[in-house]
Amino acid sequence: MFYYVLKYVLLGPLLRLLFRPRIEGLEHIPAEGAAIVAGNHLSFSDHFLMPAIIKRRITFLAKAEYFTGPGVRGRLTAAFFRSAGQIPVDRSGKEAGQAAIREGLGVLGKGELLGVYPEGTRSHDGRLYKGKVGVAVMAIRAGVPVVPCAMVGTFEIQPPGQVIPKIKRVTVRFGEPLDFSRYAGLENEKAAIRAVTDEIMYAILELSGQEYVDRYAAVVKAEEQEQQQSRKRFPRRRS
Repeated sequence: MFYYVLKYVLLGPLLRLLFRPRIEGLEHIPAEGAAIVAGNHLSFSDHFLMPAIIKRRITFLAKAEYFTGPGVRGRLTAAFFRSAGQIPVDRSGKEAGQAAIREGLGVLGKGELLGVYPEGTRSHDGRLYKGKVGVAVMAIRAGVPVVPCAMVGTFEIQPPGQVIPKIKRVTVRFGEPLDFSRYAGLENEKAAIRAVTDEIMYAILELSGQEYVDRYAAVVKAEEQEQQQSRKRFPRRRS
């Protein structure tokens, strides 16, 4: 119930007024039945803007940290995500990944829309990174279409670390549903799920126009953070 209050009364109208999103390809979202909406992830704002424009309810697998933050802000964030029906997902380790897949399949089993960010984390530099294969496993096992989605401009309005977004127009673009029925029964085959994931990421890339990096975002981010720490520990001496 609170989901629809947020969508149609409290948050949705405000987001439309402030960011005036250009919406392209909304007709590609199935009017009924289970489907996965797979998008790029550039900003915290993505969590609100995409659901605000999709007519149907969509459930996202949200990272567990949104539900466990400290202080007043952490409690408010957790309360918001729970009220909006989002599912916390522990992203640490293989078993956590399997738990996320089970949760996602549960949503799809009810004939609902599931929102997934295949990159697994927000892009820290605006580029599109290699997708994780969980989205492919769910699509094949559930036998549902995948609708690619591109958020365009959300990195500019609220890059990582910026709390209050800039008021600027954004675009939300949906592509034609991808059918992976030809891979039925192959959700445990590494080559198959990698091929499906790469096809999904390519579709997102075509919609977003981002630069693509064939590495996992979390790995690149960790390497860059380590380099920054190293420079602080061992600053270069001036000659």
